[in-house]
Amino acid sequence: MSASLSYLERSKLHSNPTAKAFLELMERKKSNLSVAADLNKKAALIELADKVGPYICLLKTHIDVVEDFDQDLVDQLTALAKKHDFMIFEDRKFADIGNTVKLQYGSGIYKIASWSDITNAHMVPGEGIVQGLREVGLPLNRAMLLLAEMSSAGTLAKGDYTVKTVEVARKYKDFVVGFIAMERYADKEGDDFIYMTPGVGLDQTSDGMGQQWKHPREVVYDRGCDVIIVGRGIYGNGRDAAKEAKRYQEAGWNAYVERISK
Repeated sequence: MSASLSYLERSKLHSNPTAKAFLELMERKKSNLSVAADLNKKAALIELADKVGPYICLLKTHIDVVEDFDQDLVDQLTALAKKHDFMIFEDRKFADIGNTVKLQYGSGIYKIASWSDITNAHMVPGEGIVQGLREVGLPLNRAMLLLAEMSSAGTLAKGDYTVKTVEVARKYKDFVVGFIAMERYADKEGDDFIYMTPGVGLDQTSDGMGQQWKHPREVVYDRGCDVIIVGRGIYGNGRDAAKEAKRYQEAGWNAYVERISK
């Protein structure tokens, strides 16, 4: 089972260069922490990325909420990714037909495929959405996650939807490298998907608006997921983002070491 192997061991099993490099990065940096940088000002996003950069493996952006977006923001984020040794995940959650998502991913204002190592999509439109994104991303050595589950209360992304999502992922392993999910699913021979889990918190269990937080150990050790995604728990309410990122990095990494040691 891939959950019992180290990230470095698993990196050798991947044909997708981004997945391979990402797993190597996690092992090298001793981090399975992704910070969800949901900020709407360029300066604030850059400042946060620089503060948490030393502790994360992945910066997760929602680039379309940035009110003063420009190419300089992309340039600065990619420079920080190189400086601090992390990757960028644009949490775009594509959800349209194949031809439309090709345009959204490769062109338009944001040109996501040109700078984001990883992106993701809903499977509601069917596997054509994967085909469309793959046409753009694969030649650029990008990687994709499928949204198999969500952390919000009342989500419809569960049950048969999740089962179908995993089936499609297995058809496109050269581009689909993992899932946004709440737990690891049963592996078939040849599977080694990367599982990223949002809604992780050390101090709270709910935000009163449908978000439900889980402890890093529950996510990584108990549920077998690989990457913890943390947002407001690190930088919300005036928190010291660097201090909190280090705290989450240690909690996530300790749970991973415990998992592969058992």
